[in-house]
Amino acid sequence: MAESTPTPDGIMGAALRLGAGFHEHDRRWVLERLAPLGKHLARWDPDQVDVEVSVKDRDGDEQQVTLEASVPRWPHLVARAPGRDLDRALVEARKELTRQIDDEKRKREVPGKRHGGRPSVCPS
Repeated sequence: MAESTPTPDGIMGAALRLGAGFHEHDRRWVLERLAPLGKHLARWDPDQVDVEVSVKDRDGDEQQVTLEASVPRWPHLVARAPGRDLDRALVEARKELTRQIDDEKRKREVPGKRHGGRPSVCPS
């Protein structure tokens, strides 16, 4: 069985794309803020996960971070967080995306089926 080669930054390092408003020199800083999202995406093969982060009006009055995630057989997830503090906006977008992932997982739980004290989740 072929396995994906792990990256030093785990699934987030493999899945993250920097969109508008970010540059390659921002990658390490962005990965540090988004790292907790990795455990929520770990159920998928890194090759199946796409996460894009972008910022509109960087350093401006209307600055807004958008964090998008695509995973197999799930709807496209989009989280937005406005704010002048880019660090805080990244963290808030991450928290919102985490909430959306958790909501989607709950929708897929098989009622009445529990293994090891944890609910089973339908793959779809």
